[in-house]
Amino acid sequence: MASEKEGGVVKKGHEEGLKLAVSLLKKFELPEGLLPLANVIEVGHVESTGYVWIVQQTKVEHLFKMIGKLVRYDTEISAYIEKKKIKKLKGVKAKELMLWPAVSEATVDDPPTGKIHLKGLAGISKTFPVEAFAAGQ
Repeated sequence: MASEKEGGVVKKGHEEGLKLAVSLLKKFELPEGLLPLANVIEVGHVESTGYVWIVQQTKVEHLFKMIGKLVRYDTEISAYIEKKKIKKLKGVKAKELMLWPAVSEATVDDPPTGKIHLKGLAGISKTFPVEAFAAGQ
C-alpha cells in the first residue's frame, strides 16, 4: 500500500482532505456527492497512476434519498480515478436487500446521458441518475 501512495499529494485534516476529495471528483467529472465523508483524517492522490486514498475516523452510512440507496463508506477507502470513472474501489458497500455487496467501480457516461453505473464484485450492476449523487444529496 505504501508504494501505491509514493509520490502522492497528501492533505491532512477534515477541511483540507475534503477540499482535495471534492476537487478530484470535479476534475475527473464525477458527481461531487459521490463520497459523503465525515471526520477526514487524510486524503491523497498520485497523479501519475490515478491512485487515491481516503482515511476517515469512523465509517459513514449515507442514504441517497433520490434513489433510496443506503451506502456504507469504510474508515479506509481507495481506488484508481480517471475521467468519468472510479475503478478498483475498496471500502464502499451499497445495501441490496439484506446484503452489503462491495461497490468496485463507478462510471459516468461519456458522452453524457445523465447516468452513472455502479458495479459490484458480486456481479451486481445498477444504473442511476447522476443527480442522485450531487453534492447535498
